[in-house]
Amino acid sequence: MYGKLILQNAKRSLKDYLIYIVTMTICAALFYAFLSRSSSFYAPDIGVEYNITFLGEGMKLAICGITLLIFFLIQYVNHYMLLHRKKEFAIQAVIGMEKHMIGWLFFAETLAMGAVAIILGIILGAVLSQFIAAMLLTSYGQPYHFSWMLFPDTIVLTICFFAFVLLIVGIGNLRAIRNIKIIDMLYADRKNEPAIQKSKYMYIIVIVYWILLIAMTATGVSKVTYYYDSRLPVPVRVMYLGNIAAPAVSLITGIFCALLWIRRGKFQWYLAAAAVLAAINAIFAASVHMLHQLYYLVGDDGTMRLYLLYMLFDVTFMVCCIIYLASNLLAGWKEQHPACKYKNTNLFFFGQMISRLSTASKTMTLICLTLVLSCFLFVAMPALTGWAEGYLAIRARYDIQVATRYNSVYDEADLPKDQYEILTDFLSENGIETSFDCAINLYLTRYDDFHNRKKYDFPVVVIALSDYNALRETQGYEPVCLEENEFTTQWREIATDDDRSAFLDEHAVITTDAGDYRLSENPCYTESIGEMIYNSYTDVIYVFPDTACEKFLPVMRDRFITTKESIPYDCAKELENRFLQIYPEEPDENTGVQYYLRMRTLQTNESKASTFILQTSMTYGAIVLVVMCLTVLSLQQLSESSQYRYRFGVLHKLGVEQHEQERLAFKQLAVWFGLPILVAVLMSILIIACFFQTIAVQIAAYVGWIVLLHQVAVMAGILGSLLLCYFIITYMLFKPVIQP
Repeated sequence: MYGKLILQNAKRSLKDYLIYIVTMTICAALFYAFLSRSSSFYAPDIGVEYNITFLGEGMKLAICGITLLIFFLIQYVNHYMLLHRKKEFAIQAVIGMEKHMIGWLFFAETLAMGAVAIILGIILGAVLSQFIAAMLLTSYGQPYHFSWMLFPDTIVLTICFFAFVLLIVGIGNLRAIRNIKIIDMLYADRKNEPAIQKSKYMYIIVIVYWILLIAMTATGVSKVTYYYDSRLPVPVRVMYLGNIAAPAVSLITGIFCALLWIRRGKFQWYLAAAAVLAAINAIFAASVHMLHQLYYLVGDDGTMRLYLLYMLFDVTFMVCCIIYLASNLLAGWKEQHPACKYKNTNLFFFGQMISRLSTASKTMTLICLTLVLSCFLFVAMPALTGWAEGYLAIRARYDIQVATRYNSVYDEADLPKDQYEILTDFLSENGIETSFDCAINLYLTRYDDFHNRKKYDFPVVVIALSDYNALRETQGYEPVCLEENEFTTQWREIATDDDRSAFLDEHAVITTDAGDYRLSENPCYTESIGEMIYNSYTDVIYVFPDTACEKFLPVMRDRFITTKESIPYDCAKELENRFLQIYPEEPDENTGVQYYLRMRTLQTNESKASTFILQTSMTYGAIVLVVMCLTVLSLQQLSESSQYRYRFGVLHKLGVEQHEQERLAFKQLAVWFGLPILVAVLMSILIIACFFQTIAVQIAAYVGWIVLLHQVAVMAGILGSLLLCYFIITYMLFKPVIQP
């Protein structure tokens, strides 16, 4: 009998469970799709040079960690269902059913709906996993072929995880039902709406923001004390002084308004002024990094990160103020436009929205901030992964690279001179043939530079012209020619035009141990020949004729090898272990040569696995956060169906036609969904613009702006699709509420 009752209740409440089923299905599908790549049954044909063991373990940790957020989401949805069914539970209790049995029936009902959602989610996840597989194989440079396959271990893990979550949430529902009085359940939908009273959380946020303003002002004073100079360009001076004046004025204004306005009940006037001042603070904080790059100012990375953090604080405070003031802004608009106020059903619409925004400002603020985080994850992901992939292509140009550093060498006799014959012997033992093999020295132009170990001021090293041309030719570039007393330069990809121009202007002629040399007519080359030939903290190397290099001090000994076939992963690991036993990266007692072995096989495996984990984790996390926010927005409107039914019923009795009521409901939902999303998008644009500006050089060198914008557009499409899906479902569930 109870089983039949469960099925009947589930069928009758199917519409009420629609949001629950959709949310659970999406979560289960995402969980299965992303986690399927870590299955022990997943063994793609990606070649002997790749090993995805590290990728699988990393994927499990990342996805399972992020999925803990779903626990909150499922608990929230179940709480909504519990509130929605209170009257039904009361009737069951009145006719004689015990509370614990009511709780168990509700638990079985939600478990049955959850089981349906999990099954649908696994099926949908199997489809989505094909896209994840395509992403993985594409990142490894392998062709993708569609293959329908369900992975037993991933299915079991998905079922176990969601069953555990449903069990924990169900136990909480059982306790809640036992503790609710029958009379409260019976009249739950007849309770008067609470008086419009905003939460006091904003006062706490203001006090915390004042403390941050003190820190911002103190930081600005310290930076001016150390770095300010009246000879600096005007924008820089404005930036230094603005980062003192802006937070100081904000703080003084806040204290003054607290004494004047807040006691008069005009807290909203202060928040409006504070939001404007916070925007000015954010602009000055964001300008620090931009002007440091533009004018090559003195400063460390810690300062840049600190001001970016201050900018995030300002943006967060702005979001809190805007959402908190939304109802006041809407009320002000209503009073200033009486023609719009009394047009059609606008008066009813304004009353609805002002009431809801006034009582839900805290929730809306949290949703907005979460959406900002989600938007940032969506947009930052292609930039970071593109950077990693682009950099891999540049640093893994040879199958085997050996580089040395003399940073911990203090005696000239201890400088490296080895030929690294262990590499030759190992390749011969394993039958690996080479197509290019070159050992080179890197020199210092003056002997005295050997003792210069000042960080960020290491001397630029020299490569002989013959060695340089050998490296260029193996990469497919034309050889370089130099006159007897000429030199040229080779640059990293991340060096900007301004960097190169400033350096070349200062080094048109240099004095060396072999005499004076002038800059060639072709002063610089930017084609990549590897990342390991540059000295520490430098982005350039000199190219000198071989005769000049004979008089220079050789300080580094490198070797570059390209093999005819890719080195298998197991062989690469074995070679790495052998090499490091003889040539350690960290010398004993921190004195001696530092040796670095880099192999394309290992670099590619490590980088691609880490990049794919980052890509999937950020995408998965962003989607989960968006689903959480949209679910909460949807259920907040649907949870008050009884009040809406009464209000729209009054409109119907007053003669308002059905299509006008539906249009009114559409407008209400559009504002409810649109406000936090619009504010989040605007704030995200500010944060993302600053983020892109901080890594603009890397994007230009390794990703490309066109490629990045295309990927951002794809991410925006995913976000828009989720929004449209939840909005349509919410509107479909809302329409029966306003039916006469």
